[in-house]
Amino acid sequence: MPVSDIWEVLRRPLITEKGTALAAEGKFLFEVHPDCTKAQVKQAIERAFKVSVVAVNIAVMPGKSRRWKRWTAYQSDWKKAVVTLKPGERIELFDA
Repeated sequence: MPVSDIWEVLRRPLITEKGTALAAEGKFLFEVHPDCTKAQVKQAIERAFKVSVVAVNIAVMPGKSRRWKRWTAYQSDWKKAVVTLKPGERIELFDA
């Protein structure tokens, strides 16, 4: 399935303790669509936030297993993107 819309590619920003530490280095974390590529993530970030992207690293995060009484269910795998911006640029969502 080709992913074309900016907000379909970028699901949500990940604001975590590790992500906050990386933001000081100009790296920002996002949950992205499972079928998107690095090029699509780069294009979506540049168009949505008007910044210059230097690099995009993507990792597939495995879903967790959940148990309830005698049943086991599994959450879906999801994809995380670490976006490195040009020095001196920031994304306003992460400024708190």
